[in-house]
Amino acid sequence: MNPKGFLRDLERKPEALRALAGFLDEGDPWPPARPRRVVMIGMGSSRYAAGVAATRLRSRGLAAVADYASLAAGTPPREGTLAIGISASGGTEETIEALAQHRGVSSTVAVTNRPGSAIERAADAVVPMLAGEEQGGVACRSFQHTLALLLALEAATTGAGGVPGAVRRAAEACEDLLERRDAWLPWVADLLAEGPATFTIAPAERLSSADQGALMFREGPRRVADGCEAGDWLHVDVYLTKPLDYRALLFAGSRFDTAIMDWMRERGSRIVAVGRDVEHADLSVRYRHDDDPTVALLAEVLVAELVAARWWNAA
Repeated sequence: MNPKGFLRDLERKPEALRALAGFLDEGDPWPPARPRRVVMIGMGSSRYAAGVAATRLRSRGLAAVADYASLAAGTPPREGTLAIGISASGGTEETIEALAQHRGVSSTVAVTNRPGSAIERAADAVVPMLAGEEQGGVACRSFQHTLALLLALEAATTGAGGVPGAVRRAAEACEDLLERRDAWLPWVADLLAEGPATFTIAPAERLSSADQGALMFREGPRRVADGCEAGDWLHVDVYLTKPLDYRALLFAGSRFDTAIMDWMRERGSRIVAVGRDVEHADLSVRYRHDDDPTVALLAEVLVAELVAARWWNAA
């Protein structure tokens, strides 16, 4: 793992997203069969992306689930099922094994950033991430591209559209955050660094941002960090605001944000809001197109990633 390489990977996000949008302009990358059910299989960042995608598909009436590849008894193979194994490296053993169990019964697709990798042998078809080499050794662009490709799957299976345009707007959002980072990043990084741990909070529809953001704090700078869904925060993480000097990155937009901020204010917690101006937050980080929930899903985690890169490169 390489902290300088990680920062370069983040700086290339706009370029890589625009290339992905061009690829999606050329047509649907997913196999033409329309499944009755979808099971997405992965670990870490791959499962974070899959969890949000499965939620979106269910909201549109399609049976969909995101499984840990490590499940001893995962979703069984069935005719009419589309099983998707997600592995940026193409070598995640748990994912390969779980996907292989579906082959010959379910339709199987591998989503990978490495052509010719082992996961392709467990799949009937391959969807390339096209994230390019991640020099930092951290799944950052590949996580973002996985989300975009799963949005394209949603469009293909439900008739929704506009994914290439959303990906281009996400590129503009990332570009805006990168170009203006000197105006917000030092203050955000310093505020979040002062407590004993760093927490991330996001709406259920964008829970991947909280999970991936916390992972970036752990994986690079080795910071104690954890992610939580906004509504669930009021039932599980609120208790930490009393004993800790609680510092959190709030990916705003949940209907529970006001209740969260009431507790934060009462307990003297310190909060950075992302994507909206949230009353009583210490700081707010805005970016281009942050009123578009799809852009937020694709782009907002860059705030956490840049904080992680700053801490990691300063270590």
